[in-house]
Amino acid sequence: MLTLPNFLTLLRILAIPVVVVLLTREAYAPAFIVFMLAGVTDAVDGAIARIMDSKSDLGALLDPMADKLLMVSSFVVLAINKAIPLWIVALVISRDMIIVTGYAMMHLVYGEAMKIAPTRLGKANTFFELFTIAFVVMHLARPVLPLEQVTGVVICLTALTSAASCVQYVYAGLLWQQRRGKDEG
Repeated sequence: MLTLPNFLTLLRILAIPVVVVLLTREAYAPAFIVFMLAGVTDAVDGAIARIMDSKSDLGALLDPMADKLLMVSSFVVLAINKAIPLWIVALVISRDMIIVTGYAMMHLVYGEAMKIAPTRLGKANTFFELFTIAFVVMHLARPVLPLEQVTGVVICLTALTSAASCVQYVYAGLLWQQRRGKDEG
């Protein structure tokens, strides 16, 4: 069944190619607007799901996937446009690949899924990733401050939270694996 939160998530997924095309054409003002609207749908779908108690397995899968696809594609295009350094894109993508690969391997080895709940640090990282994209695109649409100085700070915060949250999730996975091994032994 397609719930309202899932519909909003699907709209966010449909916004991804629009954002990518606008960014590749360097139409930064419209890209910023669509990116921000996609961000609003993320906040609204989560609030509606909680208020109406309409959380679903489909939503639990689609929502984080939509977020990651939007962020990763935006980071990649901004790096191609030389608006952000390539190393931050590599860090952001590597973090997600490490987490997803570790989760998948544990699921394959143990035959059950580890429950992954977003941590405060993981949420902070998501915020900084979204803020970095929004800030850079906004600045490209209408420069107000020297981009290099402000973006450097924003990108450093994104890099720090990305690396720290990756370590945190890997540590949580190792603890889960250790507890799982003790339960079997």
